[in-house]
Amino acid sequence: MKKKGIKIIIALILFCIALIVKFNNEWINNIIYIISYIIVGFEIVKKAVRNIFRGKVFDENFLMTVATIGAFCIGEFPEAVAVMLFYQIGELFQDYAVDKSRKSISNLMDIRPDYANIERDGKIQKVDPEDVKIGEIIIVKPGEKIPLDGCVIEGKSSLDTKALTGESLPREISEGEEVLSGCINLNGLIKVEVTKEFGESTVSKILDLVENASSKKSKSEHFITKFAAYYTPIVVIIAVILAIVPPLVIENAVFSDWLYRALSFLVVSCPCALVISIPLSFFGGIGGASKMGVLIKGSNYLEALANTEIVVFDKTGTLTEGVFEVQKVKAIDISVEELLKLTAYAENYSNHPISLSVKKAYNKEIDEKQIVKTQELSGRGIVATIGKKEILVGNEKLMKEKQINFEKCDDIGTILYVAIDKKYAGYILISDRIKEDSVKAISNLKKNNVKQTVMLTGDRKDVGERVAKQLGIDKVYTELLPDGKVEKVEELLKKKSEKGKLAFVGDGINDAPVLAISDIGIAMGGLGSDAAIEAADVVLMTDEPSKIVNAIQLSKKTMRIVKENIIFAILVKVIVLILSALGISTMWEAVFADVGVSILAIINALRVLRVKKIN
Repeated sequence: MKKKGIKIIIALILFCIALIVKFNNEWINNIIYIISYIIVGFEIVKKAVRNIFRGKVFDENFLMTVATIGAFCIGEFPEAVAVMLFYQIGELFQDYAVDKSRKSISNLMDIRPDYANIERDGKIQKVDPEDVKIGEIIIVKPGEKIPLDGCVIEGKSSLDTKALTGESLPREISEGEEVLSGCINLNGLIKVEVTKEFGESTVSKILDLVENASSKKSKSEHFITKFAAYYTPIVVIIAVILAIVPPLVIENAVFSDWLYRALSFLVVSCPCALVISIPLSFFGGIGGASKMGVLIKGSNYLEALANTEIVVFDKTGTLTEGVFEVQKVKAIDISVEELLKLTAYAENYSNHPISLSVKKAYNKEIDEKQIVKTQELSGRGIVATIGKKEILVGNEKLMKEKQINFEKCDDIGTILYVAIDKKYAGYILISDRIKEDSVKAISNLKKNNVKQTVMLTGDRKDVGERVAKQLGIDKVYTELLPDGKVEKVEELLKKKSEKGKLAFVGDGINDAPVLAISDIGIAMGGLGSDAAIEAADVVLMTDEPSKIVNAIQLSKKTMRIVKENIIFAILVKVIVLILSALGISTMWEAVFADVGVSILAIINALRVLRVKKIN
C-alpha cells in the first residue's frame, strides 16, 4: 500500500510538470510523460502480458494497457498517463479495502493451553497437551487453563467459561462432572481424567474453526473485472474491424485515418468514470459508516449488507450488557439497605462474581470486625455470623436444607435468598441487563425488510427465551458451545435465498468461528475481544446493535449510487464510442466527454458521505 502510494505521488508530480511546464523541445515533455507512465503503469502492463500467457486475455489490465499504449501511438501522451493514473488511484482504494488475512487470529486467542500438569513416576511434570493420552490424569491448579476435555475425579472449583460460552457467570464443578478445555480454573485444585486427545478437544476444534473458516467465505468479484470480461473483447474486436475493414471496402479510404479512429476508439473505451466513481462510492459509504461508529472492512461487505435477509445475534455482551448486577432487592420485615448490608458482609470474603455484584451494590466500607465467622457451603451458599446474627445467603437448596419457609422468586437470573436467625428476610436478584438499544435494533431491522432475527446463546433455556421474548426475536437457540453455534449458522445459511446474506453479530472469542463463516460477521468493537474484531467483516465501535440498521441503510444507498453511476457512465460511453467510430467527435472532445462523465459520477458518489442516523 505504501509503495503504491509513493509511486502514484511521484508519477503525479512528473505528470503535472510535463503538463504545466512547456519545454523548448517537445520530446522532453514526452519523455517525462513516459517516465511517469512507467512508474505508475509498469505493473499493470506486466500483469496484462503475464495473464495473456495464462489464457486470461480480456481483463481490466489488458484493457488499460491497450487503451494507454493506443493513446501513445496517436500522440496523446497526457491522456495515456492520466488514464493509468486514474486507474491506479482507483486500485489503491480497492487495495485498502482488501480483507486482512485471518491467519493471525489464532495468535490473538488466549484459549490455547501452553502445557498440561501430569503426574508421572510420582512427580508432577509440565508436558505438551498433545503428548497427553486418553485415560491419563492431569492436575489443574487455580488460575490455569484446562488443557484437555475430561471428567473431574477429585476436587471442586468454579470455572470461567467465557472463552467457550461467552457467559460471565462461572460454572461450579465437582467430582463426576465433565470439563472442557479452554475454561479457566478459578479457585480449587482439581484432578481430571482425560477423555479426548488434544486434536479432538474442544479448544483444538475452536482454533481449527477460526483458522480455516475464512476459506468458506465467498468474496464478491470486482465489478470492473466482470464488466471487462464482456466489454473489453467487444471493444477490441470493434477497434480491429474499424482499423482494417473500412479501408478495404470503402473507396478512397485512407488506412492511417481509420487506424487513428480505431486507436481513438480504444482510448475513449477506457472506463475512467467507472474506475474512479465505483471505488469512490464504496469508500464514501465506508467513510460515511465510520462517522456513525461502524467500521466496514471492505467494499464487498458494504455491498453484501444491502442484501441482508437473516441477522443472528449472540446474547451476552451483544444484546445484553454482559455485566452481572443487582437488579432487584425485596426485603421482608427489614429495610432494603439493611438486607443489602448483611448480605454484603456475609459475601465479603468471596471473590465470586455474584459476591462482587452484591458488594458493588452495597457500595460502602465493610467493617470486618463485625464478621465473626463465615462458612461456604458448596453449591448452596454461605452461612455467616455477623455480630450476633446468623445470616444464610444462598439458593433454594440452602433454604430447604435449613428448613426456612421462603417465598420463591420466578424472575430470570441468579436469586440469593436471605434468612436472618432462621427467619426468611427476602431475596436479591442478580442478572444481566438488556441493552436499551437492543429493542430499537430488532424493531428497525424488521422495518428494513430483514426477514428473520435469531439469537444464539450458551446461556440456560429459560434465560435465553425470556430475553428473546422481551426483544421480539423470531427464534432462539440456547445452551450452545461454539461448535453448536457454527452448526446452527450453517443450517440458517442453507435457508436464505440465493442473493440473500446472513449477518452474525457477536462480541466474544467464542464468537470468532461463527463470525468467520457468516456472509457478514459483525463484532462489538468497544467491549469485544480482539479475536472477534479480527474475524469480523464489520465492527460496531460503540457496541450499539442499532448501528447495524444504519449500516444496512447506508449500504442500500451506496448500491443505488453505484448503479446510477454504472448506467450513466456506460450509456454516455456507448454514445461517445459511436460518435468516435463515425469520426464525428475528435479525440479531445471524446476525452472531455469522458472526463465530464467522471466528474459527474464523482459528484454523485460523494452523496453517500451525507449520513443520516436512525432515531
